[in-house]
Amino acid sequence: MPLPLLIVDAANVVGSKPDGWWRDRRAAAERLRDRLSPVAATGAAGIEPPLEVIMVVEGQAKGVSSTPTVTVHDAPAAGDDEIVAVVAAHRERRIVVVTADRELRSRVKELGATTVGPRSLDGPLAH
Repeated sequence: MPLPLLIVDAANVVGSKPDGWWRDRRAAAERLRDRLSPVAATGAAGIEPPLEVIMVVEGQAKGVSSTPTVTVHDAPAAGDDEIVAVVAAHRERRIVVVTADRELRSRVKELGATTVGPRSLDGPLAH
């Protein structure tokens, strides 16, 4: 049975906290990726471990490398469209998408995914 899948809308999650992320979007995405690294083994957003983690980046944040526990997808255009494509490609799995974007939530729910907001990661990502 395939692992559950956690898809993170990096721009939305990074943008949810005014910590200066706009000065260096790629570095902010790298920090998020690094904070997500243990999630595959510890679980998050209502998913028990083990799970697969995919983080979707766009725009100036593109070029962030993947790690052994977090796969990073560079969106060729809009990040939301890439997230929808990833959900569509994995419809047979349990999928949770982390985003506060209402339109994106609606689009992925139509494909069978569930959604949670960025704050659902606060506990698992706390340092």
